[in-house]
Amino acid sequence: MGLRRKNKSPAVLSHEFVIQNQADTASCLVMCLLLGLMFEVPAKYAIIFIAVQYNVTYTTDDNSEQFHFYDYGLKDIATIFFYMLVAINLHAVIQEYILDKINRDLHLSKTKHSKFNELGQLAFFYLFSFIWGASILNAEEFTMNPTSLWKDYPHSRMLFQVKFFVCQIAYWLHALPELTSLHTFREDIPRQLCYICLYIVHISGAYILREVFALQHLGLILMVPHYLVELVFHASCLFYFSDENKQKGFAIWALLFVVVRLLTLTLSVLTFGFGLTRVENPGFPIAHGNFSILPMRIGCLDAVCLTQAWMMWKFIHFQLKKWREHVKKEIPKKKITNTKNKRTKKEPNRANFVNGAAKLEGGASPRIRKSKPV
Repeated sequence: MGLRRKNKSPAVLSHEFVIQNQADTASCLVMCLLLGLMFEVPAKYAIIFIAVQYNVTYTTDDNSEQFHFYDYGLKDIATIFFYMLVAINLHAVIQEYILDKINRDLHLSKTKHSKFNELGQLAFFYLFSFIWGASILNAEEFTMNPTSLWKDYPHSRMLFQVKFFVCQIAYWLHALPELTSLHTFREDIPRQLCYICLYIVHISGAYILREVFALQHLGLILMVPHYLVELVFHASCLFYFSDENKQKGFAIWALLFVVVRLLTLTLSVLTFGFGLTRVENPGFPIAHGNFSILPMRIGCLDAVCLTQAWMMWKFIHFQLKKWREHVKKEIPKKKITNTKNKRTKKEPNRANFVNGAAKLEGGASPRIRKSKPV
């Protein structure tokens, strides 16, 4: 009887082989595209994957200044594909050099190990996206002037910083093949697939419909505080895994979550309900980019409101679940304290008995009654 190999490598091009080597495959494709820039013939095609396309330059009347804007098109699919490969490589680097080392020190179970990896990856992404998005808002002064959401409508061109959406779409697309990894349990796939698809739909809609109410500006303003809330939540969960007594971050997250939901609804109603109605021009045709009509505004506002209502329902469900777990933990403690109090009440005070004889509080022994003669 022959001995079996413990570490048998999977067959080439099998499903398990692709899962184990997807990061190596992605890194090889990235290197091939970067090497293509070094040669004249393939450089024409490699630049489509790496650089931002559809550059439109405007100059002033006296040709003293130039303004660079960007449009979108089918070539953006190639750019999204390249940055999706980059996201896969970064995912593997964070997993191997940061999260795996922390997991070894914490000695987590398989279920907690998978959850910790998911929280860690998303925490790094939210931190990076929040810093990048906040820097764009600070540079373009979108937050200082809310009227820029509907001023000079329709917005037919985008700034270079708004290509931030390309990297966002690429990251969430890379998360889809990551669901087939060996670290993900089947029970977690529907939950992860739900929020990944929601991110892809909303971010893609804000990027593609850039002429529909300047959704790229509104989407960027709403995305930055949302990422801050998610960063606080995932960081709190990571601290909770290291020490279950560290739960103060959840209180901060709960407060920020409600505030950001109200902010999202307020800005959406202000933009779709009041701002864009002022620039409504029925004589301006849809073919030239005028989508500021009542059905489109109601549809976009309904999409935002339904998403916020769904998130609020999940938030309330999470808080109720946490409150029930807290109550279940407190009930056994109350029972133990009640049983101890009953025992102490039933037992006599041992300090009042010395050698079997009772003592008074002053220390004197009680008088012995004399027996009457018969």
